[in-house]
Amino acid sequence: MPVATLANVKTMTPKELVEIGVNTVICNTLHLYTRPGVEIIEKAGGLHKFMGWERPIVTDSGGFQVFSLSDIREIKEDGVVFASPFDGSKHFLTPEKVLEIQYSLGSDIIHPLDICPPYPVSKKEAEKAVKKTIEWARISKKIHEERGTHQALFGIVQGSTYHDLRKLAVEETVSLEFDGYSIGGVAVGESKEELLDISSYTASLLPEDKIRYLMGVGEPRDLLDCISFGVDLFDCVIPTRNGRTGTLYTWHGKINIKNAKYKEDFSPIDENCSCYVCRTFTRAYIRHLFVTHELLAQRLGTIHNLHFFMELMREAREHIKKGDFKEWSEKVKGGMHG
Repeated sequence: MPVATLANVKTMTPKELVEIGVNTVICNTLHLYTRPGVEIIEKAGGLHKFMGWERPIVTDSGGFQVFSLSDIREIKEDGVVFASPFDGSKHFLTPEKVLEIQYSLGSDIIHPLDICPPYPVSKKEAEKAVKKTIEWARISKKIHEERGTHQALFGIVQGSTYHDLRKLAVEETVSLEFDGYSIGGVAVGESKEELLDISSYTASLLPEDKIRYLMGVGEPRDLLDCISFGVDLFDCVIPTRNGRTGTLYTWHGKINIKNAKYKEDFSPIDENCSCYVCRTFTRAYIRHLFVTHELLAQRLGTIHNLHFFMELMREAREHIKKGDFKEWSEKVKGGMHG
């Protein structure tokens, strides 16, 4: 899922996303609550209408923003005091409030308020975060059952890099019978080995008949590894953010298109790619756009990267159906450098 933090995937129109094959996007609960505000989105007829996107939308819990903006928040017994990074205004977020915001937005998959601990974190702190997340999950599930909306509520599993805490979190969260399960607290600074270890371990404990969503993971090799662990759903800013800054993904690995060696390279970004950018422009031209700071550079980088990631996922699904995912995946990873 491409990230549409403020109700748009940066530089892209919904029509372009559909043409690339994007089915679902993820929007940011906390940022939209702050700007433009829930009332405006409600008046527009909900988030889908507001942003002109007719396909599914996931909204996160705000827990990750609370983690990433740790200098402007305070965790309390029944919620989080959060200061807006835009105007400094104080807000008290409770499990009830976070769900209410998402009900107003009308997104299709919603999340309960959780605590995403930083990395590294002591076991004691990680345990506190797990217990609070489970407590808030219980409250959220009850509210959601009473509310009875079309929205799917996913439970979030925390636990940092501690296996026993992950196991506890899975057992308690799964016992509440959510519509799907999200693995949180990864890709927050831990090593690649730890990321894969925790993703693999946690996914193996979750029910196979429910969606398993790994939050915030997005390098191609990691995606392929985590698919092999049984993960179904991913989101990450990597394809779009890197696309806007000139790091472009190919089946041979990623390249920095701003490098001087591409100045007279009149081949496409990737000769095996069928996206509009690769069919139309050369590396030399795209490099020229980036080094002269043309806005088109950011758009073309984003279009190509998103197409590449969507293609990678499409191929993965096909090879799972064929039964040769492992062999195909190893071959793809082996061909990628950098």
